[in-house]
Amino acid sequence: ICERAGVLNLGIEGIMTAGAMVGWMTVYQGGDLWTGLLAAALTGAAFGLLHAMLTVPLGLSQHVTGLGITLFASSLTYYVFRLSLPVSSSPPTIEPFRPIAIPVLSDLPFLGAAVFTQTAPTYLALAMAGIVAYTLARTPLGLAVRMAGENPHAVEAQGLDPIAIRIGAVVTGSAMMAVGGACLTTAAFISFFPTMIQGRGWVCIALVVFASWRPGKALFGALLFALFDAYQLRLQHVVQGVLPYQLFLMVPYVLSIAALVAMSRRARVPQALMQPYRRGER
Repeated sequence: ICERAGVLNLGIEGIMTAGAMVGWMTVYQGGDLWTGLLAAALTGAAFGLLHAMLTVPLGLSQHVTGLGITLFASSLTYYVFRLSLPVSSSPPTIEPFRPIAIPVLSDLPFLGAAVFTQTAPTYLALAMAGIVAYTLARTPLGLAVRMAGENPHAVEAQGLDPIAIRIGAVVTGSAMMAVGGACLTTAAFISFFPTMIQGRGWVCIALVVFASWRPGKALFGALLFALFDAYQLRLQHVVQGVLPYQLFLMVPYVLSIAALVAMSRRARVPQALMQPYRRGER
């Protein structure tokens, strides 16, 4: 969403880290799981607004600002986490989302249990991919977002405000990034630790290029990365002690880089991506 509107958000790694901590901390302090996701979304939106205000109206470097957001959000997250909880040998845990089996479909052979027995946030993420794809491709709002990333002056000629559109896109995208981080601590794991994102944010940046900025292809790429990630865990157990485990940890990321290199030559980049927009200039 951010890049289709013309803004590169390299703050994703820090925003996901902040969302993971806020979502987990909200539940740990007594909130329910959905409140944790909402709190994470608001946190991501706040960091996204900061990034948007620095890069869109002020026109600062999107690379520098995004990396600054990542460093700031990650450091602030670690500080707040350690301020809220004392250091302990074993991290505190919460009760996460439980898998929900879809009747009939979950009983299908081979993929039934793997695909149709997932947590509620997983089903929500799949639905959001479809909603975002439809919105960008089929609605006036999606057209405005795409035009803001292709030709913001044409947007202004239609009586719309490309600055407001870009800010809204960055805030929305950042909220989703934070929810993605929160899903790790409320569905995939039961604890939070500051390094748990482990480059997944950067992989998302690569997936956007791999998918040529199309949500459907991005979903496919994300599932492919998840497959590689799960497979490397299985390989670690199979050849335990024969090869260093670090070799398997890097496999999903190496494959992501290879896919990025292969697809980037054919990718059509939004024409106004990373180009600051100023009224009256062409």
